[in-house]
Amino acid sequence: MNYRNIKKRIRRKIISHTSSHKLKVKLLRREGMKIGENCEVYTSAFGNEPYLIEIGDNVRIGVGTRFSNHDGGVCIFRDEHPNLMVFGKIKIGSNTFIGVNCNILYNTTIGENCIVAAGSVVKGTFPENSVIMGNPAKVVMKTSIFKTMSLSNKGRVDITNWNETEKDKVVKKHFGVF
Repeated sequence: MNYRNIKKRIRRKIISHTSSHKLKVKLLRREGMKIGENCEVYTSAFGNEPYLIEIGDNVRIGVGTRFSNHDGGVCIFRDEHPNLMVFGKIKIGSNTFIGVNCNILYNTTIGENCIVAAGSVVKGTFPENSVIMGNPAKVVMKTSIFKTMSLSNKGRVDITNWNETEKDKVVKKHFGVF
């Protein structure tokens, strides 16, 4: 194994163990990924070809989400086509949220201002301003409808940027948990 491969393995190990978004983004960029500003990345599973992934600005990616840039299923054809591999790009538009435990597959484009629901398996092209969910993932509504639903949700509590103690106090009071 050459020095370059050793450095790459060390970077990937750091990516998988760091909680610092800035460090993770910096290391992913070194791996060749195009990733915008102000992103929060809670996963390290960007496959063996991170250089095929492009992520816009203000994107948040949940824990357990996996990116697959190739189709390993073609291995069943190796008797006939011993060198067959299929690759594809993944592009995530700006201001997009990807929930926990999603699978983003090769040849996928997600537009700007989208929400991908937890556990979704995403492949294909999805327009901007969409809420995407399911297996296989489909557009289920516009983000404007989701916004209206969220603003009128009885579980709504406006707490962004509060510390954990303040947040817990307000949420417990809201739900009558003491």
